[in-house]
Amino acid sequence: MEPLASDDAPVVGAYRLLRRLDRGGMGRVYLGRSAGGRTVAVKVVHPQFAVDERFRARFAREVAAARLVGGSGAFTAPVLDADPEAELPWVATGYVAGPDLRRAVGEVGPLPVRTVRALGAGLAEALVAVHGHGLVHRDVKPSNVLLAVDGPRLIDFGIARAVDAAGELTATGVSLGSPAYMSPEQVLGAEAGDSGAVGPATDVFSLGAVLAYAAAGRPPFPGESLTQLLYQVVHQAPSLAGIPQELRPLVAAMLAKEPAARPSPGEVARALAGDGGAAPLVRAGWLPPEVVEGIGRRAVELLDLDLDVAPPPDGGAAGPVPAPVSAPAAASSPAAVPPGFGPAIPLPVPAPALPPAPPAAPTVAPRPRRGLRAALAAALVLGLAGAGVYAFTRPDTDGAADAGDPVVEESPREPVAQELPEEFLGEWQGDLTLDIGIPGGRMTLTLEGGAVGEETGYASTKDVLGISTCVDRMTLTSVSGNEAVFDALLDTEQSTRGTCVTEEFRMVLRLDGEGQVLRYTSVHPDSGAQGVLNRPG
Repeated sequence: MEPLASDDAPVVGAYRLLRRLDRGGMGRVYLGRSAGGRTVAVKVVHPQFAVDERFRARFAREVAAARLVGGSGAFTAPVLDADPEAELPWVATGYVAGPDLRRAVGEVGPLPVRTVRALGAGLAEALVAVHGHGLVHRDVKPSNVLLAVDGPRLIDFGIARAVDAAGELTATGVSLGSPAYMSPEQVLGAEAGDSGAVGPATDVFSLGAVLAYAAAGRPPFPGESLTQLLYQVVHQAPSLAGIPQELRPLVAAMLAKEPAARPSPGEVARALAGDGGAAPLVRAGWLPPEVVEGIGRRAVELLDLDLDVAPPPDGGAAGPVPAPVSAPAAASSPAAVPPGFGPAIPLPVPAPALPPAPPAAPTVAPRPRRGLRAALAAALVLGLAGAGVYAFTRPDTDGAADAGDPVVEESPREPVAQELPEEFLGEWQGDLTLDIGIPGGRMTLTLEGGAVGEETGYASTKDVLGISTCVDRMTLTSVSGNEAVFDALLDTEQSTRGTCVTEEFRMVLRLDGEGQVLRYTSVHPDSGAQGVLNRPG
């Protein structure tokens, strides 16, 4: 991420821009925040496209179709908003806290076979969704593939066609894109001015080139010049050196010169993942540890960004915060969050007011605290879901939380019950979610019953890789209606050493769905977590 330059607008549509992420053939990409605090990627097109009415019309159609794909494809980044009529048209998509494939391979080298299988199966399923809505991606390449802990994401679907509609060609007549990943019909069609030559099989060829790059660390057509490279794409066999033998037949079939000879995206997905699809491959932990560590560092950068970047005053550009803001100031000072904008990972806020525990409740000796950033770094690097470090409440200018945020509401004033109601008892399971978009792991919650002031159960959370476990003991502090509040503290003997948050935190459980759903929220002096738990089976 790079700071905004003097010629970058501080706000695009309803999104405050925070950093530059990338610059491509279509435009610049920025990290942004929505008014409700969601982190987004905002792509603003280059001025040369903005003056072309054909581009604007095609851009509007492609974005509308891309919205449908984002709503149905499991391995695509959803399109959230767009404005084709803006002076510089733009589109906002969900932000994926992970590197693109080009960067990942450049940093760690060729990826393991299991990673390439999950990558190919997920991207093939994304193409099934793209083609199912009548779109052809036309620009499947490593920089358009993002790697998240919960699977790959194919981005920019449909947008490349809008660029082609503007008639923008390179000096050799080849349409904008990455020549090393273009199909033969794409190259020949561009040279002949025939965009109709491109169809769904084009995306399969490009995906084959992407998988070859992921498995071998280099593209299958390594020309030293653009002319030589394009000649190889059209006339020469691909170089499959370095690709593991078990992947070569499929990659070779995907790189067939004739479109009709290539497998369909569905066939590619089944060849790589079987009938179960890509999801089981991803759940098993699909990324190399070095890539997961990088995702953790990027998540921590987002924390630093909110602490180091001030909101734009009166539409001005963002700038450094002059001094750290304490937790009480963040909750009460109007300067902590600008009107209309709420950071997705905010300045620390105090825990919401909750009914006090009776005097008889035992006290817990204070434990040494690690800093939030250090704890979050450790948890995210390992992909852990240690309680109290995941979903972040967001202060509004008056101290109230933004709509849609995971908040703990104050229950109506009712007589405090001394016993944990029977409806809460038993085992509950569900997935936790980090507010920055990274899965937080799977929790098993066991409630055995008891009175206020007593230990009534425990929560066991496994990391997304299935390697480490954090077990928190729960002491009931109050019950009011369908809500129970607990103090939770790490059981160090039952937990993986050095990977869990050690300080005490507040946990709130709320019964929903006629007692069949338990909504989980944890409250930490700096952060919290959220999830929906169900009874197993």
